[in-house]
Amino acid sequence: MRLDAEASATGTSRAELIRRGIALILDHAERPERSDKLPVFDSGRPLTAEAMDDAVYAHNKERAARR
Repeated sequence: MRLDAEASATGTSRAELIRRGIALILDHAERPERSDKLPVFDSGRPLTAEAMDDAVYAHNKERAARR
């Protein structure tokens, strides 16, 4: 087996040779571009973290009152 011969000749384990081979393949592989782009939403009014917390709290309070 070529893997055994290479491991013996180089003093490297078979597992290490396999890891190196996989790394070489992945380093030179082209990654396809994602075709399903994520949607972007702009409400037109950016909220601070505190304002977002207040809006979520008010929404949850209103929703709980309807139950």
